[in-house]
Amino acid sequence: MPDSDPVNPAESGVEARTWFVRGRNALLARADLGDLYVDYYLHLARQRMHPASEHDALFKRALAAFLLHCASRPRNEHIAWTINLQAPRVNLFLVGDNESGAITGRVFAEHVRELPENLFYADVVRGGGPKRRSAVGFSGDDPLEAAERFYFQSEQRLARYFQLGEEDFALLSEHPDCDLPWLRELTGPQVEALENAEALALMERRIYRWHCGCNQQRMMEVLASPMREDPGALFGDQPKLEIRCPRCGARHVITREAMEGYVADEAPPQ
Repeated sequence: MPDSDPVNPAESGVEARTWFVRGRNALLARADLGDLYVDYYLHLARQRMHPASEHDALFKRALAAFLLHCASRPRNEHIAWTINLQAPRVNLFLVGDNESGAITGRVFAEHVRELPENLFYADVVRGGGPKRRSAVGFSGDDPLEAAERFYFQSEQRLARYFQLGEEDFALLSEHPDCDLPWLRELTGPQVEALENAEALALMERRIYRWHCGCNQQRMMEVLASPMREDPGALFGDQPKLEIRCPRCGARHVITREAMEGYVADEAPPQ
């Protein structure tokens, strides 16, 4: 789960707003992800990552679904999604920290397991509590529809995603005593004009930005166990190695000397 550095809410980012739809008992979340997509592509360029165009388009839709989900959840939650697709065979990974507004993720296109169906994994940690995981099967290759299936089967409530513009997305989710026939029949144009047709009460404005917080120290924590077990297998005859952050894919170069010092400092006193 995320363990990111603090994010200054005053810094630039994407604003996600939530409203309660009075009389319908539904929650509306909406955001324009333009700036977040820019930060995502800058990250790819810096790390020399080149996901296939098909995978990239899927990741952007997953990112939109994830951000709106985060905006609809309590502020003390840390959330991670893994959306496993079989055609194309790819994993879309996303992680978010609602306390800091940090969101990141990556595409995994190699060594993806062949499974009988697509799977949607959701992990959540609330406050200092234990991690809870749910796994839901789904059909098709649209991350928005996969997220709707997750809501229906795991959250046991109706949720509908809408793409209202090129980078403008909305999520409407069921709350107690929701007008379900109304929610089921909503169309994109109706959601676009919702403020004129329904009584909306603004709930929150939250800022989210692309941020992981990974650094060399954390990468050495990942490598500590294999380093203690077999340094030769880890480094071979090389003085350094390159490791990519499992959450965002950022490259980190770790020297053998630095790892030897890190493991020595970790060793308990004799």
